[in-house]
Amino acid sequence: MFNCRRGWFFRVTRAATSLQRPEQRPRPLATRPAPRPRSQALGSPQTILSPGRENQPLSLSPLQFPSVAGPVFCRVQPTCFVLVFIHHYLLQAGYVPGRHSGSLKCFLGALKMEITEMTGVSLKRGSLAVEDNDSVAPAEAAKRQKVSECCLTKGQDGLENDSPPSSENVPGLPEAVHTKEGKKDSAAQLDIEGEEEEDGLSEEGDEEEEAESFADMMKHGLTELDVGITKFVSSHQGFSGILKERYSDFVVHEIGKDGRISHLDDLSVPVDDEDPSEDVFTVLTDEEKQRLEELQLFKNKETSVAIEVVEDTKEKRTVIHQAIKSLYPGLETKTEDREGKKYIVAYHAAGQKALAKVRTAADPRKHSWPKSRGSYCHFVLYKENKDTMDAINVLSKYLRVKPNIFSYMGTKDKRAITVQEIAVLKITAQRLAHLNKCLMNFKLGNFSYQKSPLKLGELQGNHFTVVLRNITGTDDQVQQAMNSLKEIGFINYYGMQRFGTTAVPTYEVGRAILQNSWAEVMDLILKPRSGAEKGYLVRCREEWAKTKDPAAALRKLPVKRCVEGQLLRGLSKYGMKNIVSAFGIIPRNNRLMYIHSYQSYVWNNMVSKRIEEYGLKPVPGDLALKGATATYIEEDDVHSYSIHDVVMPLPGFDVIYPKHKISEAYREMLTADNLDIDNMRHKIRDYSLSGAYRKIIIRPQNVSWEVVAYDDPKIPLFNTDVDNLEGKPPPVFASEGKYRALKMDFSLPPSTYATMAIREVLKMDTSIKNQTQLNTTWLR
Repeated sequence: MFNCRRGWFFRVTRAATSLQRPEQRPRPLATRPAPRPRSQALGSPQTILSPGRENQPLSLSPLQFPSVAGPVFCRVQPTCFVLVFIHHYLLQAGYVPGRHSGSLKCFLGALKMEITEMTGVSLKRGSLAVEDNDSVAPAEAAKRQKVSECCLTKGQDGLENDSPPSSENVPGLPEAVHTKEGKKDSAAQLDIEGEEEEDGLSEEGDEEEEAESFADMMKHGLTELDVGITKFVSSHQGFSGILKERYSDFVVHEIGKDGRISHLDDLSVPVDDEDPSEDVFTVLTDEEKQRLEELQLFKNKETSVAIEVVEDTKEKRTVIHQAIKSLYPGLETKTEDREGKKYIVAYHAAGQKALAKVRTAADPRKHSWPKSRGSYCHFVLYKENKDTMDAINVLSKYLRVKPNIFSYMGTKDKRAITVQEIAVLKITAQRLAHLNKCLMNFKLGNFSYQKSPLKLGELQGNHFTVVLRNITGTDDQVQQAMNSLKEIGFINYYGMQRFGTTAVPTYEVGRAILQNSWAEVMDLILKPRSGAEKGYLVRCREEWAKTKDPAAALRKLPVKRCVEGQLLRGLSKYGMKNIVSAFGIIPRNNRLMYIHSYQSYVWNNMVSKRIEEYGLKPVPGDLALKGATATYIEEDDVHSYSIHDVVMPLPGFDVIYPKHKISEAYREMLTADNLDIDNMRHKIRDYSLSGAYRKIIIRPQNVSWEVVAYDDPKIPLFNTDVDNLEGKPPPVFASEGKYRALKMDFSLPPSTYATMAIREVLKMDTSIKNQTQLNTTWLR
């Protein structure tokens, strides 16, 4: 093990960026993530774990830079520039290639994540993406993000990919095993090349600086008016504030099916005599781990791997057997004598079919799990700046299992600190707790063994702690706004993140799908667009517009598992005349996201019309739920209902519509979009809309707030669960300061958007476009 002081890392990074010309340095506006506070450095990112038994600790002396000419390096990408210094520094410290390869790989993985956060273009600055409290649409959060390859990449655990319930439901995830097919199309070959590129240490985009600032690019984004969000329920005077200036200003705690708010407050592991010792994580060298992984995944021609037992004792042999079987599912072991020495031989019991069988959720390694123990290990996952699907990908990668053995009750936002319960099939708490030693921005705890997994939608909601910084409202304005939120609530609009962040809204794609306009679907997804996008996506779209060649456009993508890459792969495979099949390559949940977005767009517009026409009181002809069934509110019993009982339908073939003017408004809107409200069934069954009902006004629970003064915009204004575990005292605020912030706490039911509650308080547009401009103005 060797320790890296955080201070020298930042000196290296600062030196690298300082040698760039001013126009090449990362912009201090919306294109850069907020600086990481102390509470946002988890899992010992400064520590490089070296599990190999031959590794020796490196002694790191104060940093000494080589003498280089600045202009030469001004043309080098910041990441590469920093790595030059790091390599020089490690050689000074006594780094020996081979001996310390595991430590260096872990370090470079952690370094890559740090530099990506510091220099990469972030599309979620300020309040760019906000919590979708929707527990039943996990694929909307399935965004691709590369992860640092920390100490277990080649050792302890990890295959990347995701999607409950199958590995093809969510993009961005490599297959556990590359099966050898007799015939491989060129698109599949491109996909494999993409995987290799993604595993490298190159900068994510490796793209040049954009001419426009992020704020300028977001002029092309959507506003609330574009998606039907136009009304408020309260009469107080609005004020401004900055939402998610730091992602640590937005904390989400899941409310379980028993009504209990999830907190990470216990890192201990349940005592179990059946668990192997901690030695299983360190008994194998880096070289042995690499050979075992290649054997497990059939990446070489070896039929077995022999590991010499240096200290030949029964206990040592037992630990090696346990390490191989627990860390490399699918491998069996046996002990052999060779020339007077003891060897542990690892092999596949029955070839690739056996491996595929073992790696499925339906048939885990039964012989290694005690019958008396519950099959599922439940734990609380604390994560920072990652969405739930990305988190599952990371955990499955390091545990070397398929993502579909994980289950959860709801997805959580990326740009936030979130705490939620996760369940995993037949993985011990001991193995899970070991991940705390090397994963950044994660903490796992509150372990227990249960008989059942978790199911989507089982949660009762989420509890939010939100800080709005630099508020302009007086104490009276804040009091009126928060009292209104507590007593009346807010309009239950679908939030802006439901509709995408670029110049092509997701609801437009959904409308084209429902219209059966497949050429338009293809064009909307692939055509060049204004706005903030990664450079490789821009180049891909330009290639597509110029050549209409899916293979050529696909070659422009280093990340092949984005929606664009999947569609291009489908077009390469099925041809331009079979767009339906090509589109079908995109995971089902992602395809449904588009038509759900269109439903949400219609619902938002209709609710605005309903409130404009009838105000905040129930009227005859409105709908209310009795159980799961919608019924009409009659004139005789209208006084038995409140506005909080009124629901409105998302369009579909299995819903009824209000018996007043709004019913005709639904019909007119769908007719204008060339859709038949009386026939919402699609010739492709997946795209047939059954519809649903949604309350139009939501009143938050457990509402509390306080206004605090502060001087340093970088300091956290409340403690997280990890801060409390580390024993940090809560922040103390002065009576006066340069800035004022509103700290709010409230609970919401599933499928509601916290941003819409905040919008009601501020009376301000929560779109990326508006918030980016506000953030930019404030920073200037």
